[in-house]
Amino acid sequence: MQEIRGEVRRTPLVRSSFLSELCRGEIYLKLENQQITNSFKIRGALARMKHLDQEELRRGVVTASAGNHAQAIAVCAENLKSPATIVVPTTTPKIKIQKIKRKGVELVLYGEIYDEAEQFARQLARERNLTYISPYNDPIVAAGQGTIGLEILENCPNAELIIVPVGGGGLIAGIGAATKILRPSIELLGVQPYSAAAMYYSLRAGKIIDVEMRDTIADGLSGNVEKGSVTFAMIQRYVNEVILCDEETIKDSIRLLWEKENQLAEGSGAIAISPLISTPSRFAGKTCVSVVTGGNIDDDVFERIISTKP
Repeated sequence: MQEIRGEVRRTPLVRSSFLSELCRGEIYLKLENQQITNSFKIRGALARMKHLDQEELRRGVVTASAGNHAQAIAVCAENLKSPATIVVPTTTPKIKIQKIKRKGVELVLYGEIYDEAEQFARQLARERNLTYISPYNDPIVAAGQGTIGLEILENCPNAELIIVPVGGGGLIAGIGAATKILRPSIELLGVQPYSAAAMYYSLRAGKIIDVEMRDTIADGLSGNVEKGSVTFAMIQRYVNEVILCDEETIKDSIRLLWEKENQLAEGSGAIAISPLISTPSRFAGKTCVSVVTGGNIDDDVFERIISTKP
């Protein structure tokens, strides 16, 4: 993935004094909320689009997204002068829709949940002969996201555990593949909201299954996992454990990242510190890195959360 390294930001890796003291360990934050489009998704999107040939770029691409992948594809399509159709659920946060609209793409709002948007985007790909770019179910996309893991090991060579938010699993699969080859002993801990726990229950079942999606502040992690997704086997191979987190703890994580670290994080990014604040003793004496994956949160949602003390 050397081809994207000069075109994405090498985001900061910073020590959190607050979390280190709370856990009695060494806790670092990988700040992908400071990435281009304020989300890690540009890494995988750029990697995938750089592998398209000229005919595929000419015809155009289509994708489905909960918001952040859509922004990334829109930026890449604009830079590569390729037409792009973006399908997002009608419930997508306003800030993400506004950012997508600023780009020269066709934006389609379809369905109330991600699964419906994904199915419609796949249909458009067939009908219009467009290249579908999955936000997670693609080995090249996962490899692009895996550059985060390489940066973590370069900046924190003594890291023992990496905590990664999980939706479709492209990020943690990519980080796992990148880091486990170089450091087999490193632990990977995935975290999902109880309200959108498709990967968690699929891993327990030993196969990809659909679960009911409920509303979650971590909207970027919502959605079931596409059958046959390459990420599932990668997670089975590389990830030590995936755990679940409740909505109030995710909100606390958003608030604490702002109050203690001056970092604006959306729910799907802030959930990376949720295990640290809910079970700090688990991380005592360890050097851990939490990947804060994004910072695209609606102003009204953010203000409501930080104004409500636990």
